[in-house]
Amino acid sequence: MINKERVSKRLSELGEIGKNQETGGLTRHAFTKEDRLAKDLVAKYMKEAGLTVREDAVGNMIGRREGRNPQAPVVLTGSHIDTVCDGGKYDGSLGIIGALEVLQTFNEQGIETEHPIEVYAFNDEEGSRFSFSMFGSRGVIGDLKRKDLEMKDKNGITVAEAMKAQGFDPERISEADRSREAIKAFIELHIEQGKVLESHNLSVGIVSGIVNELWIKCTVQGEAGHAGATPMSMRHDALVAAAEMVQVVDREAKKTGTTVATVGRLSVLPGGINIIPGTVQFTLDLRDTSQEISDRVEAQIFKEFDRVCQERGVTLSTELLQRIPPAPCTEEFRQVAQKACPEAGVPYFSLPSGAGHDAMQMINICPIGMIFVRSKDGISHNPLEYSTLEDCADGINVLYHILLDIAVKA
Repeated sequence: MINKERVSKRLSELGEIGKNQETGGLTRHAFTKEDRLAKDLVAKYMKEAGLTVREDAVGNMIGRREGRNPQAPVVLTGSHIDTVCDGGKYDGSLGIIGALEVLQTFNEQGIETEHPIEVYAFNDEEGSRFSFSMFGSRGVIGDLKRKDLEMKDKNGITVAEAMKAQGFDPERISEADRSREAIKAFIELHIEQGKVLESHNLSVGIVSGIVNELWIKCTVQGEAGHAGATPMSMRHDALVAAAEMVQVVDREAKKTGTTVATVGRLSVLPGGINIIPGTVQFTLDLRDTSQEISDRVEAQIFKEFDRVCQERGVTLSTELLQRIPPAPCTEEFRQVAQKACPEAGVPYFSLPSGAGHDAMQMINICPIGMIFVRSKDGISHNPLEYSTLEDCADGINVLYHILLDIAVKA
């Protein structure tokens, strides 16, 4: 039904932008040269698909296909254009390329829909540059605040400064906001980034809901000192305390059977080989499909952190980076998907998403749904990230039937 060769070609072309020739991984961070090149290429694909193209005030690239009723609520689809450091070529990109393929196929087949359909290439979903994720979709739901634009990257550049460098006006971010009445639904195609589909030998899954996402930056303050002249009994080693806290995170998350928690970034100061660490910063990423369980684990982790501080003679300060609640996919979407899967030649299978996605923001203004495509060995955020063309095609065909169902009806 869809043109697999066109999908493959576009994924490959997009996968060359920001590519590290040594590792094969991609690095495309928000408001960088690589990000701009990727957006421009996607805009070219949108035009080839017969869409009208615009870029909004927060850097989302948008392609629109009109419906019979231009005033009808818009059906949105798409995913994100950015990557993590040294990431893969399918994360985010598949949802954009797949959505464009569906709409280009609609045009080639002469299919009309009642509702307009728009493809979003969201800006900065990963949050890799500014430690603040889903920037573009936050803009769409009107949830960006002035303080968010003061977040800094590792070089001290703020979001606002990065925006200005690419010609955006930070004072106009509210112009990206979409009203709730104007949107009918948002459907996102994405790779699974896990092993569930592979373990069931399935190419496609329908997402039941997305876990919450809690990011906290923790700073442990001890006392730097001479590594040779300070007895062990007199030390206030921030790194030893932080190491114990990392073990607390791992231990408490394992107790529930559903929670996942990660310490993904750690810095040690002063950083000398012969200096007792005086300050350690680390990040906590905590997720669960149940907000109640996540809150309980969070409370227990910080209770244990307090104990470590008292025993080690250090202090702890925290900065909340983001707190996003779980996002259930709507029952209406799941019913449409139950019909669409057999029409696309794949069985219906439901699973939760352990990763965060732009759909988590979009649920604030419209019903959401997600389609997962099998990830080989469950690998993602890695140069080895891979989904077969056949699996990608299955996912795109499911999206085809879902969009057809949702957008055709008045």
